[in-house]
Amino acid sequence: MPELPDITIYIDALTKRVAGTTLLGIQVPSPFVLRSVDPPLTDFTGLRVTAVERIGKRIVIGVEGERYLVIHLMIAGRLKWVGPGKVPKGGLATFQFSSGALVLTEAGTKRRASITAVQGRDALRALDRGGLDVLGADDAAVVTRLRSENHTLKRALTDPRLFDGIGNAYSDEILHAARLSPLQLTSRLSDDEVVRLAAAMRSTLIAWTDRLRHEVGTGWPEKVTAFRPEMMVHGRFRLPCPVCGSPVQRIRYAENETNYCARCQTNGRLLADRAMSRLLKDDWPRSLDEL
Repeated sequence: MPELPDITIYIDALTKRVAGTTLLGIQVPSPFVLRSVDPPLTDFTGLRVTAVERIGKRIVIGVEGERYLVIHLMIAGRLKWVGPGKVPKGGLATFQFSSGALVLTEAGTKRRASITAVQGRDALRALDRGGLDVLGADDAAVVTRLRSENHTLKRALTDPRLFDGIGNAYSDEILHAARLSPLQLTSRLSDDEVVRLAAAMRSTLIAWTDRLRHEVGTGWPEKVTAFRPEMMVHGRFRLPCPVCGSPVQRIRYAENETNYCARCQTNGRLLADRAMSRLLKDDWPRSLDEL
């Protein structure tokens, strides 16, 4: 799922192309993607774009009259830009502006991406899950949010009610930077660990946003993915950790996975993969040395 750095780059590119232009029309050949009927999409036609902003992992396009189109890409949704004079093809929806067309696509067969049309700032705020934007918060606010509920760090970082814009990929990178176990409970964090985690959250998100911004330049973000070779642990199962050289480990649950370095984050202890540890029982290795 595109996370804060990816969404930020989308917003940068979209703002350059549509801010101040006119939304000429919206075509939705796949009606399941539309999650609202009031206001109707026809109410957006012919209006000037006044804002392009972010709510969590959602992209918001605002037009005159406090009308907003909220796009949630979910896991496989992506945005393509088609310049003026070119005919957009395919996609779940097409937003035609006076400067070109924005096309919403989605890979795979599971249709999760969505468009929600709302009227007024109050209706827009109602879509906000309430997560803290760590880039605009001080350490005290981050500490308060971390300790507001007792969860594993992995779950806390990816909970949109607690933190804003962080998902599976960047939570792995943040926890590696902070040298903390993804299964450590928030209630058991020391003061030093909390401050270290807050710093890692900011530095990781800023560094990746800057990296992607440099990569895209003045173009359009074409390679939006959760798996990048420059990452430290995410998507690098069995590859050497860039810091210590130990093989990156992985645990899976439901449709998600957690990647971590046992040497850097868990003092060499292997975390139990729920399925494999149950299958192997006493044969499941407890440490890197046993592995």
